[in-house]
Amino acid sequence: MRDALVTAAFQLFLERGYEQTTVDDIVSLAGVGRRSFFRYFPSKEDVVFPDHERCLADMTAFLSDGTDEDDPLERVCDAVRLVLRMYAENPAFSVQRYRLTKKVPGLRAYELSVVWRYERAMAEYLQRRFAGRPDGTLRADVAAAAVAAAHNNALRTWLRADGRGDATAAVDHALGYVQTTFGDPADTGAGEEQEDVVVVISRRGAPMWRVVREIESTLGQN
Repeated sequence: MRDALVTAAFQLFLERGYEQTTVDDIVSLAGVGRRSFFRYFPSKEDVVFPDHERCLADMTAFLSDGTDEDDPLERVCDAVRLVLRMYAENPAFSVQRYRLTKKVPGLRAYELSVVWRYERAMAEYLQRRFAGRPDGTLRADVAAAAVAAAHNNALRTWLRADGRGDATAAVDHALGYVQTTFGDPADTGAGEEQEDVVVVISRRGAPMWRVVREIESTLGQN
């Protein structure tokens, strides 16, 4: 019944337009009552985004199941890939919804609220993982926003191309920028020896033997 309502709704949206379609029109075409509609969808807007509640629940559960051994940024990048997978499961429907959302300001606002909820789920996870670090909350919020922005940039590029091309590769490429920028500096160059640089200032025209002696003295050599 849920799928039948979504199918009926989008058929009418395409034929009549979103604003001109009512809930009564949708339930009439689907052959069910109004009560059945509102059992599945709180509003007409929700029927346009029927899968986001499930995806948000899956993302939250995925983040909660992580351990302290997981790299926090890598974990949220894997979490946002669940959203991509949802869109890629049905490219035709995803493209159709993208085109509809572009035309209706109210749906664009609704979509932004959905994106914000994904972003907050990632930020809350990162805040827990970065707790006690300098600027931990700031780092968590900025990194979560960057992950969401990178994912959405690649996803919308794919949708504008009518769902053609490798969406996974595009999202991986975009998330790579985020991981490079916000990755833990402590993991960079771990185990490598740091070189010392010594600067010796000498008078112009000083004999070379004196310059060498100053260098040896600075390095603590005999």
